[in-house]
Amino acid sequence: MITAIVLIDCAADSIPEVAEKLADLDGVSEVYSVAGGVDLIAIVRVREFDQIADVIAGGISKVDGVINTDTHIAFRSYSQHDLEEAFAIGLRESD
Repeated sequence: MITAIVLIDCAADSIPEVAEKLADLDGVSEVYSVAGGVDLIAIVRVREFDQIADVIAGGISKVDGVINTDTHIAFRSYSQHDLEEAFAIGLRESD
């Protein structure tokens, strides 16, 4: 699975509407409204690298109200869930 984090600038008066349209796109798993230098952050998850262009250039960038995107491709995940598995020694907790 390939994950991309997309920082999105959009028209300030349409943030909720843009977020809902983005969340409905195939390949977009989550959309967050955020404080800071951008208006929205979308998490894109696809199986093949070529699909990133389809989702971002062909989908996200074409949503009315989207002004600019900045895409970051994730190399590795360090979530708490992943860390727990990395340090497990094969023993399962008993019920």
